[in-house]
Parts: sequence; structure tokens; C-alpha cells
Amino acid sequence: MKTLNLGILAHVDAGKTSLTERLLHAAGVIDELGSVDDGSTLTDSLALERQRGITIKSAVVSFTVGDVVVNLIDTPGHPDFIAEVERVLSVLDGAVLVISAVEGVQAQTRVLMRTLQRLHIPTLLFVNKIDRAGARYGHVLRRIAEKLTPAAVAMGRVSELGTRAAEFRPYADGVAALTAVAADTAVPADTAVPADTAPTAEVAGAPGTGFVPRLAEVLAEHDDELLTAYVEDETVLTPARLRDELRAQSRRGLVHPVFFGSAITGAGVEALTAALTELLPAGEGDPEGPVHGTVFKVERAPDGQKTAYVRMFSGTVRVRDKLLHGTDGEGKVTGIDVFEQGTDAPGPHVPAGRIGKLRGLAGVRIGDALAAEGADRQVARQQHHFAPPTLETVVTACRPRERGALHTALTRLAEQDPLIGLRQDELRGELHVSLYGEVQKEVVQATLADEFGLDVAFRESTVICVERLDGPGAAAELMGKGSNPFLATVGLRVEPAPPGSGVSYGLDVELGSMPYAFMRAVEDTVRETLREGVYGWEIPDCTVTMTHSGYAPRQSHAHAIFDKSMSSTGADFRQLTPLVLMDALKQAGTTVHEPMQRFRLEIPAETFGTVLPVLSRLRAVPQAPETRGDAYVLEGEIPAARVHALEQQLPTLTSGEGVLECAFARYRPVVGEVPSRPRTDHDPLNRKEYLLRVVRRVAGA
Repeated sequence: MKTLNLGILAHVDAGKTSLTERLLHAAGVIDELGSVDDGSTLTDSLALERQRGITIKSAVVSFTVGDVVVNLIDTPGHPDFIAEVERVLSVLDGAVLVISAVEGVQAQTRVLMRTLQRLHIPTLLFVNKIDRAGARYGHVLRRIAEKLTPAAVAMGRVSELGTRAAEFRPYADGVAALTAVAADTAVPADTAVPADTAPTAEVAGAPGTGFVPRLAEVLAEHDDELLTAYVEDETVLTPARLRDELRAQSRRGLVHPVFFGSAITGAGVEALTAALTELLPAGEGDPEGPVHGTVFKVERAPDGQKTAYVRMFSGTVRVRDKLLHGTDGEGKVTGIDVFEQGTDAPGPHVPAGRIGKLRGLAGVRIGDALAAEGADRQVARQQHHFAPPTLETVVTACRPRERGALHTALTRLAEQDPLIGLRQDELRGELHVSLYGEVQKEVVQATLADEFGLDVAFRESTVICVERLDGPGAAAELMGKGSNPFLATVGLRVEPAPPGSGVSYGLDVELGSMPYAFMRAVEDTVRETLREGVYGWEIPDCTVTMTHSGYAPRQSHAHAIFDKSMSSTGADFRQLTPLVLMDALKQAGTTVHEPMQRFRLEIPAETFGTVLPVLSRLRAVPQAPETRGDAYVLEGEIPAARVHALEQQLPTLTSGEGVLECAFARYRPVVGEVPSRPRTDHDPLNRKEYLLRVVRRVAGA
């Protein structure tokens, strides 16, 4: 059987989890519909998900449509969990973007659609809640064309709009009277649309009168042959040919069919279900090819064993296979579960195109690529890059005696989600975690309470900056010379590296010049020390080269046991390296960069003069405005630290009409006072204090 790995995406509260329940019910996977309000849905398993009625963690459930197995992935819609959404997108064959017929196209809807288009993921649009009071048809279609994509195609008409009797009637034969949604969207004459929301364009009539020009225009945007055929002889554009072309372009993500319905009443769901296999592509990949897959979710069982959710793009993974994963991980698969008819069950293998759960990979992390044992390690290092979290907060245990348990629990959560970015301040006994937004505090708090029985509190969130090198720098400490109290020689050179390239470590000394354990101790300490640069912020991108090395071999007095005071140990290198590295960083110089968000702001034209000075005070840098009817669209960059203030002021400034979209853009050098972050180490920038804390003495004192 073929497989379709399908994502369900939407702005929060648009009804995607309810749609998931309806699809599963229609496929016979569940006998009774769950309710988001009652917390009884199949895919929202976390207590907080049930309590708040939102999706936090992606969930996978499977059902069958004809000869296609659909692995449906219900994804978060809240902006604070955009990283979870991005992980899922990397493994999808197609997607359904859910839009509310009442609220219409919302800010997060636009963000998701642009991401889907950027990744070339074929997408169907489902306008939900046509049974709700205030539901609109023509207005929503116009907004889809204006705000999401002009290449949208309405697949049917709605009757009894805004009532429990609302129905979606697909056009005959799929395209017998399709209406292409352009900026001047047309609506079939018998569609129930309130007068104040009906479009003003000419109404498309029966088949053969108005639909061909509109549909051909959309399809011809990506097919010159079709355009030529229409211009020369439009009679050749039969419904069958248009249907075939619509199917082909939809599967390539060039055109986006639009369905209307209600997840609560089931209206339109049958048409959408049929379209999943008709208009979206099945998963591809050679089951006999080289093993290649991507881990998009990690869970821990009650016994502590990790379970990795993996999408296979090539090859087949079997029980007892040895796999490489990530930078340097490897392990043996001890168990496999595959998804079938609403649940997961043990299976012998996961072939290309399918999603499975693998056990036995102890060190696996989200984003890891998988490759077979013996493959080029670079294959397993291919990872997806996600927008970094830009906020940080301190987590404290309400009961002081549970500090140790809190550290253990957060460490376990950070293993599953590398973007949590756990940072421990040993000097102050504090734990820091990274965030995308304030709602994540609730998630972490609820998870710690439910899974670990820990009550915690949070401090006010602060922005996470980074440091970048201004130039090259070098330093060295030689054993037995100067004020070096350690039995070790370490020399390091640091150089700037392009943003996003990471930390690269190399050697300008012979690998055999000292034991490998000492070499590894230096490299590991370098990477750890770079988490706090000259101003206390992480240095994420640079090149570090070891230029000097030396050690004291194992020695002892005559007829005596090993004397540690005469021989080098790993501790000598771990304690000396921070001093050398910081000296090199000070010589190189660093500049603090703050995170910038890319924003898109749509406001009524009459509020432009009021909003612009506010953007200036918040240090936003807008581009030239673009006119959209009676509205202005502003795009530009704004410091991440100022986004919350803009969100708070915008409703008042625009009478509730302003729409703001933000996403991480880049890091920019800080303007004005340079922010610093308290150090969590023994402060190797202060040599005297550092040595007193590390070795309890200062050489030569």
C-alpha cells in the first residue's frame, strides 16, 4: 500500500484537532468523536492540552483511505510552539491548513502558509466552522486570495451558511464548475452568502459559462502548454483535462484546492477525505536504497527508555539494525512500532515512506538524521535547523529540597527537546531554560508537576543574545612557566566563522603529542566554555584551533605508588583551558548581538501616522509601506525584546484592526549599552578569583 504522511496545521482554535477527530471517525478508527472542550480527543494526550484545549506536542495517528495509509500528524497552532511545527514539516508529504469561516485568515495562518510554500509542501485548505453564526464564504475566499495565495481553487459551494444545517456540495466531477479564487473572487449564484460579505465580481454561472477562464488562468500560471491551448481553442480544455491538470499541480504544491465544512457536524469532510489521496502525493522512497530517515519527535517511556519517531525517506530499518544518528551517536534498534488504524503496533521493520517508532537509540535527539552502520558519518549529521528561542527564564523549585530533582527532570526534558537549552548556574544554584513565548512556561510547569511531581516558579523572561568574534586571537599557557599552576600546556587560536556555521575545532599539533583523553578534555572544555563569552553570552559560531600541547607523563617516587602531583590528569586540562580560551577571546574581541524578528504589520491606512512613531520608539526598522486597498502593509525588523510591547499597544493604536506577524530573522549588533549576563562558571576572566575557586591557591602568591 502507498503512504501519505499528512500534517494538520492551523491558527490556534481554528478546529484542526476537531477535524482530526472527524477524519478518524469517518475512517472507522474511533467509534465516538472526542471533544476538545471536554479534553477527550485522541491526539491531545497531555493534561495541559486537555485543560486548555490547545495542541502542544505533535501526535501521530493512522487511518486508511482506499489503498493509501494516511499517517496524520496533528501539530500545535500556538506561535509559542512553532518549533514543534517546523520539526513536523520536515517529514510531510502534504498538509491541510485549517481556516475558521468565522475568524477567517489569521496571523498564524499566514505564517504557516508561507512556511508551507517555502518548503514546497502540497497543501489543501479547509475552511472550518461553516455551521457557526458569523461564518462567511465570499469574504474568506477573498482573504485567502489576498493574504495566503492567489492560486487557490474553490472546490464546491455552501448552503445554509451559519446554521447547523450548513452543507458543502462539491462541484460535479471535481471540476465541472470549479471557480478559481482570484483577487475578484466569484461565487456561484446559488451559494448562501450574506449580502454584506458577498464579493462584487461577476457571478460564475453553470458549467461552461464562467469557470473555464478562471480555472485556466490559475492553472496556466504554471503550464505554458495549457495556456496556449486555451488561447487557441478553449474547447480542448475539457473537464477531464482540467481535473488532471488540477491534480498534477496540486500534488506539486502549485495550486491549493479549497474545501468548506464543519468538523463538528461532518459537513464537507467526505469531500476532503477523498481529496487527500486524489490531490496530495503519496510518500516516495526506495525501500531497497541506503538507509536515511529523520527523527522529528522523542519520548521517554515510564522505564526511562527513549522512543524516537522517525520518517524514513530511503531504505528500510529492521529490528537489531545498527544505526548512526546525529553528530557522533550510534545504537542498535531493539524494537519498532508502526502506525496502523489509529494506533501503533509492534512491527519487524519501517520501510521508506513510512513513519515508525524506534527503541534502543539511547543518545538520539530531535532533528537527528539516521544512517546505516558503515555509512558516511556526514549523512547522519544532516540536521534541520530551527529558529532559535529568543527568551530565557529562571526556574526555581518551590520546595528547596527538590532542587536536585528539578535539575534531573529538566535535564531529561532537554534531552527530548534540544531547543529547551538548559543552563545551570552552579554559583547561584539557578536553572535557566530557553523559551519561544510565555505559554511555554505553563507547559514546562504542567509537565514538571504531572510527570515528576515538582512544583516550580518562574522569573520574568529576558532576551537571549549571542556574541560574535571581532577578529582572530590567540593565547597559550606553558607547563612550568609563568603563573600556570597546572601540569598541562594548552595553546588556542580563535577565529570568526560565518553565522550558522557552528563551532569548528581543529589541531595544529600532532594528535599523538599527548594522550587522546587529554586532547578530548581540551575540546570538550572549549565547547562548554564557549557557552559564555566575554559578556556572558554564547559564542555559537567560531573556529578554534589547538596550537600548543604538553603534559607530564605518569611518574612516581622510587618504590612508591603513582604520585598525582607529578603527573598530568584530565582535570589539569579541563581547568586550564577556560583561562587560555578567555585570553584568546579577549584578544580577538567580541560584539554582543541581539535577536531580531522579521515583522509584517497590516494596519488601517488612517492609523499609519500613529503607528509609525511607535515603531520608531521600539527601534523597529520598517521598509516602504505597501498599499492594499484601504490598508497599509509594513514589513521590516524589530528587536525581539520589543515585540511584546508592540503586541500590547497595537490593538489600541489600530482599534483592533492591526494584524502583526513575527518570526526570527537574524542577530544584529546591539545598539547602545552592551547587555551582559551573569556568569554561571568560576569566571575565568578573573584569573585570581578563578584559581582560588578551582585550585584554592594562586601560583606565585
